[in-house]
Amino acid sequence: MATSKSTRTKSPSKKPNGKAPLPGKDVLLKYYRDMLLIRRFEEKAGQMYGMGLIGGFCHLYIGQEAVVVGMQAAIEDGDQVITGYRDHGHMLACGMDPRGVMAELTGRAGGYSKGKGGSMHMFSREKNFFGGHGIVAAQVPIGTGLAFANSYNETDRVCLTYFGDGAANQGQVYESFNMAELWTLPVIYIIENNQYAMGTSVQRASAETHLYRRGASFNIPGEEVDGMDVVAVHDAGAKAVKSCRDGQGPYILEMKTYRYRGHSMSDPAKYRTRDEVQDVREHHDPIDMVKAKLLEEGGTSEDELKQIDKEIRAIVADAADFAQTSPEPQPEELYTDVLL
Repeated sequence: MATSKSTRTKSPSKKPNGKAPLPGKDVLLKYYRDMLLIRRFEEKAGQMYGMGLIGGFCHLYIGQEAVVVGMQAAIEDGDQVITGYRDHGHMLACGMDPRGVMAELTGRAGGYSKGKGGSMHMFSREKNFFGGHGIVAAQVPIGTGLAFANSYNETDRVCLTYFGDGAANQGQVYESFNMAELWTLPVIYIIENNQYAMGTSVQRASAETHLYRRGASFNIPGEEVDGMDVVAVHDAGAKAVKSCRDGQGPYILEMKTYRYRGHSMSDPAKYRTRDEVQDVREHHDPIDMVKAKLLEEGGTSEDELKQIDKEIRAIVADAADFAQTSPEPQPEELYTDVLL
């Protein structure tokens, strides 16, 4: 276990000047496909919630797709991912089966938590996804613990620990920062700053609105990233992952992103204007930006992209069908997986 402090010089910094070379067509197509799968899946989940097929809480990831897709492309097999309750996109980006995710949303036995976890609590040890977590910021110390295990076992694994701008104000986040830096743990704290938390703007809720600076008093470096640009996310993620894998300790990435829907399906989102949302959709949509790059510079045709959309819609439709036909859990399932 690494217990000594590194001698790196660390100071929070904004994203570097200049642009990295544009990825090749195959990489951009993968980004496009992965983000589109999340978008179409969440649109279908929203429809099914409206039909009463999904109960309880349901937090959609529409608009934030570039964050998980870019970060997932920056890590390796064996690295871990943990997040809060806006988690469907993270699951799909990790490669979890859309059927199992949708079945869990509908409370069916074919779901990843056997229908007992719902939208906010499902996991996949196989994919190293350590869950969505319903308690605000509860995943942050757990992610730090995963990184501690990596260090203790002397592996080169890195843990991506996601949380939002609202969770950034929770005390356990700063306890985690302190331990992570003290023990030089390989954890990347990814703050998905969608600017409104549950419904209060970051300007009204946070004394320091540049959240990438939150680790300064712990000597944790931070970087602000355009979370609507999947290429920028990947490049910043790759830099942070390398730093962690090289034994340099924790890193903070603040992803400036935006959710198009309310905080949850029950939120009418009256704290912002329709014009504001529409402006982001029209000028800074993460999927549209990759689509434009593919059409302009990637040698891709509209027909090729339409075919991808058709294939994605078929995958999502199949997941929805599976979720509705999978049986409900048996009553005795209430007594399994319970720790006493």
